[in-house]
Amino acid sequence: LVGAAGVTKPVLIKKVLPEHANDEAFIAMFISEARISATLSHGNIAQVFDFGRMDGQYFLAMELVDGQPLHRVLRRAAKTGLASMPIPLATYIAVEMCRGLHYAHSRTDDQGVPLHIVHRDISPDNVLVSYEGQVKIVDFGIAKARMLRSFHTEPGIVRGKYLYFSPEQARGYEVDARTDVWATGLVLYEMLCGQAPVSGSEALVMSKLAHGEFPSPRQVRKELPSALNEIVMRALSVDASFRYESANAFGDALAGFLHSFAPRFGMSNLAYLVRELFREDLLQQG
Repeated sequence: LVGAAGVTKPVLIKKVLPEHANDEAFIAMFISEARISATLSHGNIAQVFDFGRMDGQYFLAMELVDGQPLHRVLRRAAKTGLASMPIPLATYIAVEMCRGLHYAHSRTDDQGVPLHIVHRDISPDNVLVSYEGQVKIVDFGIAKARMLRSFHTEPGIVRGKYLYFSPEQARGYEVDARTDVWATGLVLYEMLCGQAPVSGSEALVMSKLAHGEFPSPRQVRKELPSALNEIVMRALSVDASFRYESANAFGDALAGFLHSFAPRFGMSNLAYLVRELFREDLLQQG
């Protein structure tokens, strides 16, 4: 991205693949992502700088986060013998996710009318961890805002990754911010336990999650504090009314636990771990 006086900024270009170029629904979703993402400016969300069309192709110019997606961090940690993430680290990442999500959830238009933005696709793939220890959410591509009348998810049509679907999302019902609370709770579960709560076919996973038929984190990892176990399980309540009412409330509960469990833990600790895990990659990149 070239600015005044020759100032340049590296960005990530995201564009529609040729096979989707004539898919009107897909293009509409891409444009809706651009409209929503361009209005979001928060430290825990990867920023969109530009949106346009060149040679008939739509593109997004996004913030280039120098780091790794969370799913790669988890995979690399497992390869090095770290079967599950240290408790403070997993908790810290989840707190940062909650802050970014709450910002998006509480966005309003110029008249103060809530936009009702819901990510709907929170998973380790859509969480980036920088080598500086920053946590950033990407791809509000399936988010639904009421200002976008041109594109709506039809009832009964499910989008996103089934493993992280909330029970109401799996049933094709209307969703709100508590769906993202559920998915963040699942990501935290996976970080703490080194595994998803349920495995198997798509139908089996969705059914068991929707009925709450899975072990608590503490049943999988015995040394987890009961206080943290309770926080995770509340976020994973099958009935949305029993969940945290907002991502901020979930984040506050986790932050309170983290402060009592590891008061000095912060961004630099996360940066150290990610740099150590990907030391060889960084050396190869110079």
